[in-house]
Amino acid sequence: MFRHIVRIADTDLDGRKNVVHALTAIPGIGIRMARSIVNSVGLDGKKKLGYLSDEEIERLRKLVEEELEEKMPVWMLNRRFDPITGKNIHLLSKDVEFARMLDIERLIRMKCYRGMRHARGKKVRGQRTRSTGRKGRTVGVVRKKK
Repeated sequence: MFRHIVRIADTDLDGRKNVVHALTAIPGIGIRMARSIVNSVGLDGKKKLGYLSDEEIERLRKLVEEELEEKMPVWMLNRRFDPITGKNIHLLSKDVEFARMLDIERLIRMKCYRGMRHARGKKVRGQRTRSTGRKGRTVGVVRKKK
């Protein structure tokens, strides 16, 4: 039986894609993490997600949603030494966006350089701003009217 949509970690995954590429649709899982998840479950990564059996999908779901921190090496997790808990965790779906928003708010409250750049809407990572990054303003010379 073929499934067009498989739901894992509050995300609808396309059943027509390979297992590895379908898993990358979950925010917080990239291609490298998806490959290691498929290898640790013991599935064929080139097989279509929609053709997996119920038991294989359940093993995949259990690993992604519950056992990811225990099964994966610490260096693969996306939230090492979390500032709030101090633990190594891996965030998925909405938690990734929420944690990013909280981190930016923390930087703004600290009034550090990065926080002030975020607050003003400027570029944060050292890019050029002389000629690029102009939003909402006219670019070029404004001439006087005669």
